Amino acid sequence: MRNPTRASLLLVAAVAATVLPATAAQAADGYDRCPDGYYCMFSGLDGTGDMITLNASTPDLAALGMDDRARSDWNRTTSTIHLWSDAGYTGCTAVTSAGPTGKGNFFSTYRDFFSSVQIGGPGGPSCGTPPGEGR
Repeated sequence: MRNPTRASLLLVAAVAATVLPATAAQAADGYDRCPDGYYCMFSGLDGTGDMITLNASTPDLAALGMDDRARSDWNRTTSTIHLWSDAGYTGCTAVTSAGPTGKGNFFSTYRDFFSSVQIGGPGGPSCGTPPGEGR
């Protein structure tokens, strides 16, 4: 039996490197999971946790498992989003703007708070802005 030479070992290593599967592109995480043209709600802060994607008004987030569970969002639509405190577009509303400012964590008072989402439209009575809290 012949001993492999350094050149043949390098050849084997080079062939092995070319047959190994290429590393897949890193999957999107956090807010980047939200597709363009959709409104996304996340159960965790900073776009983490469970995510739902919406492109139509949704009168009851319980049907999607997100009733009183959202903690952050990203509005990648061209419309203003009205977040309602209660199902059926009732209670009070908070607004998420379209565009780059439409992404972030909810005020701590409004985490695990919203029950329906209206895309566009007039909205309703404001839930207000908690004093000293930023989005």
